[in-house]
Amino acid sequence: MWIYEKKLEYPVKIKNTNPALAKLILTQYGGPDGEIGASLRYLSQRFTMLTPQAKATLNDIGTEELAHLEIVAAIVHQLTRDMTTEQLKESGLDAYYVDHGDGIYPANAAGNPFTAAYLQSTGDPVVDLYEDMAAEEKARITYEYIMRFIDDPDVMDPIRFLRAREIVHFQRFGEALMYVQNEVDRKKIHPVKKPKCFENDCEC
Repeated sequence: MWIYEKKLEYPVKIKNTNPALAKLILTQYGGPDGEIGASLRYLSQRFTMLTPQAKATLNDIGTEELAHLEIVAAIVHQLTRDMTTEQLKESGLDAYYVDHGDGIYPANAAGNPFTAAYLQSTGDPVVDLYEDMAAEEKARITYEYIMRFIDDPDVMDPIRFLRAREIVHFQRFGEALMYVQNEVDRKKIHPVKKPKCFENDCEC
């Protein structure tokens, strides 16, 4: 169960319209390394974590990703709320507009819709945590790529915040992985059995 607090985790107050920039930032809403995929990934994987610490980490970060989803949506909305037809044409957001108007739709920067194929939940906590760490790094670098196109401090400010949180999440997943690996070693849950054909370095 979640309780919704009616404010953004980080304020978004953008004055200037910029649909071209909105088109790029939209990928962190519904793109391959965006916030929807992150939230669904972590909130699904938490059930098969081996330790309370790891479960809590995935639950906490998965919940925070929902807050980040809201921040990205607010950024895109504020960048497009007063756009003109000419700006739509120049930005390449006209095709998106025909399908969705000025609504927020989960897609990447190229306009491809979100798909659950972006994420995985294997049931193996070690595998999933490695994927989670990689996901945070990919989200971080995507924010850094986006930052190259930003010349508006009103946009840069919340994007910097989101990038910083990816770094913190990477660190927390690393800590969770340590707890899980210790538990695996203690219980020998997934012992690696060497195939007979490799016992004497022979070839099959």
